Amino acid sequence: MLENTNNENSVTEEKNEAVVRKESSQKSCSCHKKAGRGVFFQILLAGLVGGGLMFGLVSHFSAPGAEETPAKNTGEVVSVDGTPVVEDDTLIRLVEKRSPGVVSIVISKEITQTPTFGGIPFFFPFNNVTPKQDQTESQPLTEKKKVGSGSGFFVSADGLVVTNKHVVSDEAATYTVVMNGGKEFEAKVLGKDPNNDIAVLKVEGVDFPVLPLGDSDAIKVGQIAIAIGNPLGEFANSVSRGIVSGVQRDVTAGAGFGQEERLTNIIQTDAAINPGNSGGPLFNINGQVIGVNVAVAQGAENIGFALPINDVKRIVEQVKTTGRIATPYIGVRHILLNEQTAKQLDLPYSYGALILRGQNITDFAVIPGSPGDKAGLVENDIILEINGKKIDDKSTLSKIISEYNVGDELTLLVWHKGDTKEMKIVLEEKK
Repeated sequence: MLENTNNENSVTEEKNEAVVRKESSQKSCSCHKKAGRGVFFQILLAGLVGGGLMFGLVSHFSAPGAEETPAKNTGEVVSVDGTPVVEDDTLIRLVEKRSPGVVSIVISKEITQTPTFGGIPFFFPFNNVTPKQDQTESQPLTEKKKVGSGSGFFVSADGLVVTNKHVVSDEAATYTVVMNGGKEFEAKVLGKDPNNDIAVLKVEGVDFPVLPLGDSDAIKVGQIAIAIGNPLGEFANSVSRGIVSGVQRDVTAGAGFGQEERLTNIIQTDAAINPGNSGGPLFNINGQVIGVNVAVAQGAENIGFALPINDVKRIVEQVKTTGRIATPYIGVRHILLNEQTAKQLDLPYSYGALILRGQNITDFAVIPGSPGDKAGLVENDIILEINGKKIDDKSTLSKIISEYNVGDELTLLVWHKGDTKEMKIVLEEKK
């Protein structure tokens, strides 16, 4: 059976990689979906815990000229080159410097409550007492309550905060950013990226502690990973440590209620993930953010995931420049080709994005007036490459498009009506 895939903005196209709205650690949510080889992946408001012994740590936070002398209650660890290093001191200094930049995000909603008498709901006055004119017999009572929590971190001194999109997915909720010392700020959601589980919030103020962003492309399996977050919404700025267990992982993660999303090119860590830590930072030993915590493998131990920070940088810079997230799109429905589908459809290529219409008459293969339409793309075209990058299950059309900005001109290599040709296309903003 062919996989019917949405366009890169997952609104006008259809995908078997269904779009996920991850849960907000709300007490009533149970989240798990199947993904690959019978493994369940669960997207939670999560952070990383646990991790095992660490060797070869270099103290990157010592003051100039400071001696690397073990504290009385910390053992000396020897690196592979024989250099003595102090594990505990390194982590302590990292946490002291980075914790102020990590925040908890409190999710609140107005909850309707029915007036009761002796535990029994009532809607009429008792003892023949006539209600006042400004009252109604069935007027409900509302109360603002905390319904969930998450984590985040500052990326600008003027109050930009990065978190997961699923943390702030409830349009009816309000969001409060709580700093390490307990200071609270009302937060505004500036934007949510439909192609990534990332959102950017804004709080009013100045001189907020900004966390440095690292290079997730430079991550090596086995390197140290440290997380700070708000597990269970109760233990703010909890610290955990582990290692990077894998890179470039692809999983399908669920949030319950039939919702799921394909997460590609993500970081695997051996740290456990708990509700309340989603959106929190994953650090390297240099104290740089290398990932944003997002998911956990259901029914397994120490299989957690984080979004690479390099995928987040473009979004952050766009919000800093424009104050919002503008999502680029080309406006085509497609399926990703592989050897099986190419053989079934008798196509000359076993990779690329085959442009097809949907099941409904209004499900156009190419959206009229879209960038793809203007470039001359038509149904049954196969987009093979974008700017020289091959389209396959590791580098999907949606993933590649998300790496560019509105207004960028791209060169497509397309199999078009039996011939291979190049087409120029200018990305536009998805409305």
